[in-house]
Amino acid sequence: MRSPKLARLGFGQTVLAVVLILILILTVVWGVSAWNAADGAAMGKHGWIALILGTFFSLLIGCGLMALMFFSSRSGHDEAADPFRPKDKRNS
Repeated sequence: MRSPKLARLGFGQTVLAVVLILILILTVVWGVSAWNAADGAAMGKHGWIALILGTFFSLLIGCGLMALMFFSSRSGHDEAADPFRPKDKRNS
């Protein structure tokens, strides 16, 4: 039995999903080929430390910004600053 959500996908959504999957596949293929092209390059201890710290702090900043965006959205401050919303709906 098909899921009701899958049955409602339109043509545009299907095309978008296929394009995004193709972009993902091409990115993975490019990443693997770039990784294999650098096969002979050795990375020292300082390179590994820089890689680990860079990855950790990038994830930390990204998660922190997503948390701030989530809490800002939940607090209601975003609705008060919306210039396109009618004034009678801003305060309710």
